[in-house]
Amino acid sequence: MSNKKDIYSQLGVSSKKEDVHKAIQSIDKGLFPGAFCKIVQDVGRRDDYCSIFHSDGAGTKASLAYMYYKETDKISVFRGIVRDAIVMNIDDMLCVGATGNFFISNNIGRNRGFISGEVINTIIKEYFTYSEKLSEFGLNVVMCGGETADVGDIVKTLLIDASVFTSMKREDIINAENIKAGDVIVGLASDGKASYEDEFNSGIGSNGLTLARHGVLSHDYYKKFTECYDQNLDEQFIFFGNYQLTDKIKGLSLTVGEALLSPTRTYAPLLLDVLKKYREEIHGIIHNTGGGQTKILNFGKGITYLKNNLFKIPEIFEIIKKSSETLWKEMYQVFNMGHRMEICCDESIAKEIIDIAKKYNIESKIIGQCEKSSYKNKNQLEIKSEFGSFNYY
Repeated sequence: MSNKKDIYSQLGVSSKKEDVHKAIQSIDKGLFPGAFCKIVQDVGRRDDYCSIFHSDGAGTKASLAYMYYKETDKISVFRGIVRDAIVMNIDDMLCVGATGNFFISNNIGRNRGFISGEVINTIIKEYFTYSEKLSEFGLNVVMCGGETADVGDIVKTLLIDASVFTSMKREDIINAENIKAGDVIVGLASDGKASYEDEFNSGIGSNGLTLARHGVLSHDYYKKFTECYDQNLDEQFIFFGNYQLTDKIKGLSLTVGEALLSPTRTYAPLLLDVLKKYREEIHGIIHNTGGGQTKILNFGKGITYLKNNLFKIPEIFEIIKKSSETLWKEMYQVFNMGHRMEICCDESIAKEIIDIAKKYNIESKIIGQCEKSSYKNKNQLEIKSEFGSFNYY
């Protein structure tokens, strides 16, 4: 690689999405501008309620699933990316305290030349199956159908998205604008095997997969999967890593492909318990999606976030870092790096939250604290890790 700096942007992706934020800066921010999701007036016009309508998806992880399927013939990988699309919505909405009822609609875009009817059948069935699974957790999720479009002129392989709607009482909203100096940050680990999961999770989630797949996978795939990358990219940034999809990871019961495709973990069972007991004491919940460990910078006012007690880096991130030669500062800006959910609260309830997480076999601990920023309305973040200290604004 000729330039190891900011590889993510050179792959045509932004962790900060500055152009998107600029495009929406003059748009109404809703009833609670500081909340993790946009919250609007209740669809039923009830004064004491509000509504949330949220959309997200599996991103380029769908393209990776296609590659793994072509290499191994394991159609089950497509079930995982459906879970990614649903969880990226549900767990965002949990961050504002929404706990159901949730109504889900799917949106599938495919290139029929590459994605068969059998694959689509697997995907659609999983939307319903996983919605039922989430309902078993206590969320009451209703799958309402959706749209499957054959858009080969636009989509090279597959696009998997979902939209979710709910209404809730305004008094129950968790508004991250309330994060204050003196709060601690409780982190919930992204890897391992939670009590409600069927298999070990690498912790990857659904963010940074463009960098992960190009930086980890071998250039052997450059000619083999021409449908799986942007033709406008410089060849040096296309599959420039050291691994085959089916390479085994030492110490884990996963191949490289399986680790990269680990379904995004939902924290729903754990958060339902936490919200039932401590909703009023929680000042903000942050889902470390786009922006990785720097996501928190978008919330609160005049806060310096100090993260100085992070989890051990899961193996998948070590692999991505070494194979892609990405700088550590960028790794923290793109990936969750070991914990994908953060709860900002008084230290007095931190132990109880950690105990609840333990019940679900999810590692949890205080990973940092909130301090008053030297800037009045600007947030700062300092990450102190075993690989160095990194500052973000």
